[in-house]
Amino acid sequence: MKIIVAIAFILIIASLGSALFFLMRDKGTSNRTVHALALRVGFSIVLFLLLLLANRLGWIQPTGIAY
Repeated sequence: MKIIVAIAFILIIASLGSALFFLMRDKGTSNRTVHALALRVGFSIVLFLLLLLANRLGWIQPTGIAY
């Protein structure tokens, strides 16, 4: 599970980096920045839902650290 979460974080950061690259390169003339940011949001939502599902199925356990 740790590997899946790490890969998801790498994908999110890579998508954010590609959005920055497209923003600087295209100067707002294309929709590639918007698509890259939408992909980042999608990866984030999928990661969140995966963590909720993993907690529900018992694949991961809370650490017990109080807020």
